[in-house]
Amino acid sequence: MSAPLVVAIFTIFPDVIEAYANASILGRARRSGLLELAVHDLRAGAADARRSVDDAPFGGGPGMVLAPGPVFAAVEAAAPPRPLYLLSPSGERLDQRRCARLAELGAFSLLCGRYEGVDQRIADALVDGELSIGDYVLAGGELAALVVLEAVARLVPGVLGNEASPGEESFATGLLEYPQYTRPASFRGLEVPEVLRSGDHGRVAAWRRAMALARTLERRPDLIEARGGLSEDEVRLLAEHGYCLPAAEPPTAGASPRRARPRKERELP
Repeated sequence: MSAPLVVAIFTIFPDVIEAYANASILGRARRSGLLELAVHDLRAGAADARRSVDDAPFGGGPGMVLAPGPVFAAVEAAAPPRPLYLLSPSGERLDQRRCARLAELGAFSLLCGRYEGVDQRIADALVDGELSIGDYVLAGGELAALVVLEAVARLVPGVLGNEASPGEESFATGLLEYPQYTRPASFRGLEVPEVLRSGDHGRVAAWRRAMALARTLERRPDLIEARGGLSEDEVRLLAEHGYCLPAAEPPTAGASPRRARPRKERELP
């Protein structure tokens, strides 16, 4: 069995984290020993009877801020695995590559902010970095922590039933995932592509690759650009499956991506 992924999460809502982490994939991973998750209540570091963890910001302004005293105390008492990341809108953007690096580390911790944020001294002197799951604001870091936890845990060998699954999903290869179908083969006049019913594994693999490229060109051309554009083989594969780029500006290896347009009337799946 693979070494377990070891994660600690600090939050003022430990029950929220525990409830989700005991279900589905994460729950199975915990029960099988592939995920060791420790959830710590930040209020354990509070020094007053009310277990206060927040205070009004210096300089005035709306809302409250997580105070440094309780947060430092809770983290230092737990001595969690490092690195410790603060979930923050100003952090490094989480993507599949970052998830893979965290999985390779094998151990890390997450700190959930709340209210209007955290005292800057927490970011400056307690954590080792900051992570963001996107350019929007949540009420707290709990949902973001669960996103990080699940995205990383599912990369641990044995967590998913099919070991090939993580490598075939969206973003794993810099592309969106190809369309998926299941039974029945015909549903309300909508047909599963013939190639998927052919039993020819080579044709199926080529079709899936072409569909992943076409879907990414249509929906996330920035991902194609980030990987250096389309290779000549990829352009050829798209053409073989009925998709081509504008003839006036044919793409070459390393060129900026152009949008693929189907020769058929139906848009991409």
